[in-house]
Amino acid sequence: MIRNAVLSSLALLALTACNAPETAKTPEAEPPVSAPAAPTAAADVLTPQGYGPLRIGMTQAEVGAAVGPPPANVADAEPSECRQYQPPRGPKGVLVMLEKGVLTRLTAIRGSDVMTEDGVGVGFDGEQLKARYGSVAEVTPHKYQDAPAAYVTIWSGKTSPSSGYVTDPAARGFNFEIGQDGKVAFIHAGGPSIQYVEGCS
Repeated sequence: MIRNAVLSSLALLALTACNAPETAKTPEAEPPVSAPAAPTAAADVLTPQGYGPLRIGMTQAEVGAAVGPPPANVADAEPSECRQYQPPRGPKGVLVMLEKGVLTRLTAIRGSDVMTEDGVGVGFDGEQLKARYGSVAEVTPHKYQDAPAAYVTIWSGKTSPSSGYVTDPAARGFNFEIGQDGKVAFIHAGGPSIQYVEGCS
């Protein structure tokens, strides 16, 4: 009889274990899962290909449809071969440059809050900028100001500085212009025209 009672107890324990709720099990330790970071929209960062609705290679008509036509005084003052201006509906502090009716460059100026995908904006420290890009960047003296003013140029897809002036119309990159205060004063993004040091030249 004792044997039967023991067997009955064991059977009851086994049955209880089989029907135990799932929450009673102790799971293996796993790292906490955090919500994925929201992807940065391309419209919110300045890239060598453009910013927001503005894409390098657009025609004057496409730029006008996206951010408004050039102001009348700019259209009158600038030669039709090259035109640089602040679009009426464009992002604050961003100039567009069109050469022969094609968008070739965007420039972030003082007062602009746009940034690159690496978090570089106007006012960024020049030495930190050089350290960030290291040997990929080509650093050249500023044409009109003494050091620490300089130009820091980076071309997309390049792992080393470019040798000489880039003329390939398909090339895309950044030219960070550092002022005499050691801070980024301008960010030029786009094609070979990012190398211009004075407006359209």
